[in-house]
Amino acid sequence: MLITRIAPSPKVGGRLAGRWARLGALALALMLAATPGMAQDDVPAGDEALAELAAIDENRATGARQLPSLPALFTLALENDAELARQRFELEATREERPMARSQLLPQVSASGSYLWQDSTNVQTSPDDFGLDQAAQRPGEIDETVWQVQLQQPLFSLERWRKLDVADAQISAAELQLAVVERDLALQVSEAYVEAYLAAQRLGLLETQQESLELQVRQAQRAYDLGIGNRINLLEAQSRLDRAISDAVLAENELDNALSELERLTGTLPEFRGLAVGELSRVELQREWGEQDDWLQRTGENLRVLLAQEERRVTSADTGTRRAGYFPELNLNLSYSDRQSDDLLRESEDYRASVELSMPLYRGGYTTASVRQGVLREQAGQQAVEHQHNLAAQEVRLRLRSLNGNVRQLDALGQSIESSELFLQAAERGEQLGLRDLVDVLDARASLYDQRIQYVDTMGNYALDLLALQSAVGGLESEDLTNVMTLLASITEAASVPGSSLRD
Repeated sequence: MLITRIAPSPKVGGRLAGRWARLGALALALMLAATPGMAQDDVPAGDEALAELAAIDENRATGARQLPSLPALFTLALENDAELARQRFELEATREERPMARSQLLPQVSASGSYLWQDSTNVQTSPDDFGLDQAAQRPGEIDETVWQVQLQQPLFSLERWRKLDVADAQISAAELQLAVVERDLALQVSEAYVEAYLAAQRLGLLETQQESLELQVRQAQRAYDLGIGNRINLLEAQSRLDRAISDAVLAENELDNALSELERLTGTLPEFRGLAVGELSRVELQREWGEQDDWLQRTGENLRVLLAQEERRVTSADTGTRRAGYFPELNLNLSYSDRQSDDLLRESEDYRASVELSMPLYRGGYTTASVRQGVLREQAGQQAVEHQHNLAAQEVRLRLRSLNGNVRQLDALGQSIESSELFLQAAERGEQLGLRDLVDVLDARASLYDQRIQYVDTMGNYALDLLALQSAVGGLESEDLTNVMTLLASITEAASVPGSSLRD
C-alpha cells in the first residue's frame, strides 16, 4: 500500500534542510537496528533526534518577550473608554442638581416690559357719539409702555429645602456609579489581559508541541518506509499532529479576540506573543484566606451595595420632598412698575411689598398618592440593597471556594508535572539505551505540554478569582492589578515587572 509522505508545515520549512541530514543518520541507525533480535518493533532515534527536541525548547525560550503592564493598560483604558467618559459627563451633569435646588431658596428677580396701542370709543373718549354735549375726558387712541421689576424671596418652603437633600443624594449616587464603572472597567481589562496571556501561552506551547509532533510524524514515516514501523503508529502520529494544529488555530483565535477586546478598551494593542512558560515550581500561591465570616462582613463595602444604599437614600429624600407638599409656603414679594401712557389717568409709578402665605388644601388626592408612591419606592430601594448584599456575599463564597479549589488543583498539577518531567527523563534515557523508542519520548513530552497548558489555565482562573474576590468586598486598586501581573510573570520565562510592551 502506498502511503503519501506527510508534508511539513511552512513555519518549520526553513529548519528542514538541516534536519534532513540528521534524519539520514537516523534512518541509517534504524536500518542497522532492524534485526530479528530486536525486542520491539520501533527503533531508538539516537542522540541527534533528542538534541533536536531540546533545541525546540531552547528556541521557544530565546524569543521570550516582556510581559505588558496591566496597570499601564488600565490607565490607558481610563482615558480611552467611551462608557467611562459618558459616566463622567453624567456625574458633572448631576452635580448641577445642587445649585439648581439651592437657587429655589434664593431671591427670584424678574423684569418685564410691554407696549400697548389702543383705540377706544366710549362715553369718555367720544361723548358726541352718546348724545352728550361735552368735551372728551380721555383720548380715544393711546400708546402705552409698561416696565416692571419684581423680586420674590421664599421665607419658608419645606419642599424647596428638602430638594437640597435630594440633590446631595443624587450626587453621591452618581459618584458611586462612576466608581462602579471604573471597577467594572478594571475587571474587563484584567479579564481580557488574562485571557490574552493564557491564549498566548497555550499557543506557544501548542506550537512547540506541534514541532515535536512533526518530528514524530517524520520518524514514523521514515520507519514505515524502511519497513520497520507500522501504519498504526504513522496514523496515530498524524492524527495527533492534526489535533495539535487545530488546537493552535483555536488558541490563536482566542488570542486575537482577547487582543481585540484590549484594543477596544485601551486604544492600543499589547504584544503577548513569545511569552514562554518558565519554572512552575517557583510560583508562590496564597493558601490562607482567613475566616469566611470576616470576608462576608466586608461585603458592606461592595461598590454596588453602596450604590444601592445611596439610591435608596435618593428615594428617601424624594419621599420627604413629597411630604412637604402638605406644608404651607411663605413668600416675600417686592415689585416696581412704571407705566407711561397717552392717557394721563392710566399713567402710574408703583412700589409694592407683600407677604404671601399659600396653604394647599385639596389637590384631588395628588399629594397623598405621591407620598404613597415615594414610600413604595423607598421600600423597593431597601430590597435592592438586600439583593446586592446577597449577591456580594454569594460572590465571596464562590470565589473563596474557587480559590481553594484552584490551589489544590495547582498543587496536584505541580506534582503531576514533576512526575511527567521525571518520566520524560527516564524515557529519554531509555531511548538512549535502546529500551524505548522516540515515540515514547514524544508521548511523554506531549503529556507534559498538556499538563503545562492546564496549569497555566488554572493559574489564570486563580488570578481572576483573586480580582473578583477583592471587587466583591470593595474596589480594585493598582496594587491588585500589579499583584496579578506579578503572579503571571512568576510562571513566565524572561518576564519582568513592571513592563509595558505596547505597540500602536
